[in-house]
Amino acid sequence: MMPNHVFVTGTDTEVGKTCISVGLIALLQQQGLKTVGMKPIASGCDWREGEWRNDDALAMMAQSDVSLPYTMVNPYAFEPAIAPHIAAKQAEVSICLNTIKKCYQQIKQQAEAVVVEGAGGWLVPINDDETMADLAHKLDLPVVLVVAVKLGCINHALLTVEAIQQKGLKLAGWVANHLDHQSESDEIIETLKQRIDAPCIGVVPCLENGQTADAFLQGNP
Repeated sequence: MMPNHVFVTGTDTEVGKTCISVGLIALLQQQGLKTVGMKPIASGCDWREGEWRNDDALAMMAQSDVSLPYTMVNPYAFEPAIAPHIAAKQAEVSICLNTIKKCYQQIKQQAEAVVVEGAGGWLVPINDDETMADLAHKLDLPVVLVVAVKLGCINHALLTVEAIQQKGLKLAGWVANHLDHQSESDEIIETLKQRIDAPCIGVVPCLENGQTADAFLQGNP
């Protein structure tokens, strides 16, 4: 059974985490749960309505059941599309896990399920001492791993799974996400199914206009 609250990470940046996160929000909503998305840290923002805003965070907010202040959903937003810790240093901001946890707890009070999307991959630094993995650990959330099906993804996926387990967190499941038409994708996915001790909760093809990821995700793997 899909956990109500999850942390979504990926094998790398630009692997479709937001698409899958929005799909997970929709899936939990289909199960009758009031669900909200959260993007704690975002790089690559535009100045809108007097603050920096990120398209990924806005996409999650659009799918969410509860209307929340933008800064609660995305407390750390930075203009340049670069690694979060570098963007934060340039903005002279220190990313604090306690601040993020406070926002998460406020969101959790207003929803039955929360999907939290990380930035970049599992070990992306967020400050001088902590990584995205420390954020997931701070929130104490089971993890959903998004795997971009492409050459090299088997190694990336298995290394990330090992790192999640070493952090003491549960891997709730993983999603095979096709960013293009990979001819060996069936063999890649089968290899990952054999080697990852967690359910594959979805195989998402290259989505056409109007298609959404939730159609290819399973709440009861």
